[in-house]
Amino acid sequence: MKIAILSRNKGLYSTQRLVEAATQAGAEVDVLDHLKCDIVIEKAEPSMFYHGVKLPQYDAVIPRIGASVTFYGTAVVRQFEMMNVFSTTSSQALVRSRNKLRSLQILSSAGVGLPKTVFTNYSKDVKNIIQGVGGAPLIIKLLEGTQGSGVVLAPTRSAAESMIEALHSVKERIIVQEFIEEAKGQDIRAFVVNGKVVGAMKRQGGEGEFRSNLHKGGEGKRVRLSKEERATALAATRAMGLSISGVDMLQSSRGPLVLEVNSSPGLEGIEQATGKDIAGSIVKFVMEKVHQPSGIKTVKRNKKNA
Repeated sequence: MKIAILSRNKGLYSTQRLVEAATQAGAEVDVLDHLKCDIVIEKAEPSMFYHGVKLPQYDAVIPRIGASVTFYGTAVVRQFEMMNVFSTTSSQALVRSRNKLRSLQILSSAGVGLPKTVFTNYSKDVKNIIQGVGGAPLIIKLLEGTQGSGVVLAPTRSAAESMIEALHSVKERIIVQEFIEEAKGQDIRAFVVNGKVVGAMKRQGGEGEFRSNLHKGGEGKRVRLSKEERATALAATRAMGLSISGVDMLQSSRGPLVLEVNSSPGLEGIEQATGKDIAGSIVKFVMEKVHQPSGIKTVKRNKKNA
């Protein structure tokens, strides 16, 4: 089996672990920088070149597409799909997951629990925007923010009004969400592969930090999901059309509330927190989808060898 991993950096933990797991399973693996893939579109014979050399026929592709290069990365995934290569994340689902507003609309339609959210076209009626999410404190998010960047907490009504007016004045697209106080700076990430939760961790923000992202200094610990949390993670993943996802949820008094469904979730934090071989689960899924027996056995990992 030939597998291509789309990644801009071979040295990233997630990329290295996927290469390791695929090699262990007996697959031939190439890591391709998707920004260096040249797409050739012609009648009945789509193809791609990499550093001037035509790419061989792969059995599967595992996209690791960063948010900043979604447009071109998605085009590369779409080209592989046209070449009849199985992709662990479809191009359509990738685009859908990167549009925060569209994602929330899809999840809402699917009946998934969400924080109250308001989006407007640079409305000057700021007071009603604030009231729409239950007042301050509240969260303001840039539509293009990732990994906790572009997310701010407005602790008071006056602060919220100033922030919203300032962002609208420079034509920044934002969403305003209610602040879930009982979450206490914690959230849960459930890692889903092929319709199963293969690992989950609770993330706690650093001292004085309301964002729990590991990139912002948060810490992750293994957690056992409740039945409702597990069902929510699976429902959110299905609604987004994803086979692999990281579903971020808040624990609230009215049940789990989904913040985001990540289509390229990192492996380092979840593997270190849970001690599970998440990369092995992904490769096993690939093997099953292309109807080849997997020689890999998923193993428990600990923090020392993670």
